[in-house]
Amino acid sequence: MKTLEKIFAAKLLKVKAIKLQPTNPFTWASGWKSPFYCDNRKTLSYPPLRNFVKIEFSRLIEEHFPDADAIAGVATGAIPQGALVADVLNLPFVYVRSKPKDHGLENLIEGELKPGMKVVVVEDLISTGGSSLKAVEAIRNNGCEVVGMVAAYTYGFDTAAEAFKKANVQLITLTNYEAVVAEAVRIGYISEDDVEVLHEWRKDPAHWNG
Repeated sequence: MKTLEKIFAAKLLKVKAIKLQPTNPFTWASGWKSPFYCDNRKTLSYPPLRNFVKIEFSRLIEEHFPDADAIAGVATGAIPQGALVADVLNLPFVYVRSKPKDHGLENLIEGELKPGMKVVVVEDLISTGGSSLKAVEAIRNNGCEVVGMVAAYTYGFDTAAEAFKKANVQLITLTNYEAVVAEAVRIGYISEDDVEVLHEWRKDPAHWNG
């Protein structure tokens, strides 16, 4: 397992941005029951951690997508991280709404993208990948090329992997499900028995009932 994935997993668990409750599941906005909850927005409240995310995102973009000439954040969770990264890289920044504004110019993309721009999308969390890839579609419809996406965390669902492959989008993340579960076991937050519950959930999250 890569060092970055382990380090960031530990940081997320330390500030309780990730919570694991195998015996008392959460209910996601989608209605899914889940023993796992991730809220990367918490990282914004801790300046050292916020800087870590900003620096590592910027490094990954420079390493994997050096030809990027604009950054797009996915509303709302990734707007602040995207803006911070765009500032570090001295690149234009826009953000993509989940749906067009219902007044004024009815914008879906806020900010200015010029046709032909090579854009990196910044996302905070990847579950099914649906909202993230809608943002990609909006940018492509604007005449731009999406060269890739960076995200803080991914659950690594098979449905998401298939969706990203189909959309031809390269995804790079700071950490992932495997790293978080391994770190949670290491620090004694969950037991080996809990790991089995988490693995069962991840196989079919839409139909898991705890």
